[in-house]
Amino acid sequence: MFLLGIDIGTTRCKAVVFNPHGNIIGSNFKEYAIESDDSGKAEQDAELVWRITCAVIKGAIKNINKNDIRALGLSVQGDAIIPVDKKFNAIHNAILGIDYRSKKNVELCEEVFGNRKLFNITGMRPHPLNSLLKIMWLKKNMPNIYNKAWRIATYEDYIFGKFGVEPIIDYTMASRTMAFDLKKRTWSYKILDKFDIRHDLFNQAKPSGTKIGKIKKSIADDLGLSSDTVLVTGGHDQACAALGSGLIKKETGLISTGTAEVLSTVLQKPILNDAMYNNYYPCSLYIKENMYFTFSLNHVGGLLLKWYKDNFENIKVFEQGKIRTDIYDYILSKVPKEPSKVLFLPHLNGSGTPWCDFSSKGAIIGLNISTTKYDILKAILESLTYELKINMEIMKSAGIIIKNLNAVGGGAKSPLWLQIKSDILNQPINTLRVREAACLGAAILAGTAIGVYSNINEGVKMTVNVLETYYPDKIKNNIYHKIYMIYKDIYPSLKLINKRLSF
Repeated sequence: MFLLGIDIGTTRCKAVVFNPHGNIIGSNFKEYAIESDDSGKAEQDAELVWRITCAVIKGAIKNINKNDIRALGLSVQGDAIIPVDKKFNAIHNAILGIDYRSKKNVELCEEVFGNRKLFNITGMRPHPLNSLLKIMWLKKNMPNIYNKAWRIATYEDYIFGKFGVEPIIDYTMASRTMAFDLKKRTWSYKILDKFDIRHDLFNQAKPSGTKIGKIKKSIADDLGLSSDTVLVTGGHDQACAALGSGLIKKETGLISTGTAEVLSTVLQKPILNDAMYNNYYPCSLYIKENMYFTFSLNHVGGLLLKWYKDNFENIKVFEQGKIRTDIYDYILSKVPKEPSKVLFLPHLNGSGTPWCDFSSKGAIIGLNISTTKYDILKAILESLTYELKINMEIMKSAGIIIKNLNAVGGGAKSPLWLQIKSDILNQPINTLRVREAACLGAAILAGTAIGVYSNINEGVKMTVNVLETYYPDKIKNNIYHKIYMIYKDIYPSLKLINKRLSF
């Protein structure tokens, strides 16, 4: 008996088949594009994503008896909106979370409702990422699409609609929209009415891990699945990754390094104090019942390595096979062992938390005649962890303490990067046996729903195991602490200069 976890991210879809002990039986993934321009647009063809999702599922299960896959759970990118018709065909591209065309609506939220009031109700401070601001933008700028839409879905309820069941959205995704009452666990008609948004655009919300039906036979036959496959509500990809990394109690955290870098943690009660609001930390519902979730965000994580590779390395040497190794393994092997004296501000797409400053820009500081490109690369790796440290310190002031840290994603494959994290944060960093944490989290929910696990805790106990632990080097930590005290002054010192450069 197997469980299928599907992760529909911003740039790729991955499907993984697990046995009840978390062993991978089959997997497949495929990437898709983002349409963007200088206006802040970030869209993608949702119908293409659906077709790719189907292809990825077929690839993951091709050597598996269809009757052995009992349940399916979804992990999906947050904040994207998809206008659909009654047959759940997208009538416009998905408008992604990273689409910033709605940024003027932040001011409108303050004028019409009050940003702090919205945060107190929803746990979400108004930000262009938020789904509700995108819906407001759609209504004003594409009224024909807004009026024509039967529903506006996230990728979760969109895919469920395509599977032929009731299009349900889970609580973790609903509470990311800024249209959902965090405490009442219902859509906030008070907020929707204030902004004149149609109530009927939103699908029914239910807890993560809820059975919502079985896949439509024609779809099942096309995919190679049994029509008895149970569909189960999953969650926001960061929340699913947290579950798949073992986050089921307070004081545990997850560093997920993919395109972006996210530090997640779970809460026993909602925290909506000034430190959370002022520093843009959301408070949403978590996958586990009666728990809450927050995270810090750096818009560029692994994306910085790609930027470095594209601009500092001779890619043709690798393409021609003159250096027979992975390009990233090669360049990381060249960085100096000691902490870099160069400082790098990784705000190449504005800053994430705690500032969320759209005007902030990247910077390289401390260059001299002996600086090499690998000193800059080392500074890039260190900068991301300095940003993590800043966020952890501010979270502590909000009452959130993180003592145990796990790492997943592409960054968790690099011993060098993991050791840097441990040395700067002065904390042990655990890697996990299963790195596909989002897919595993979705599979745990699916397994719990059909009784494979008696509860989520048992699912985590059976599937999540530490592979290796990196411990801090005390001597390097002392050096890093001195550099970190300088690093913290970079953003405030450059803030006005970067704003002046925004023309």
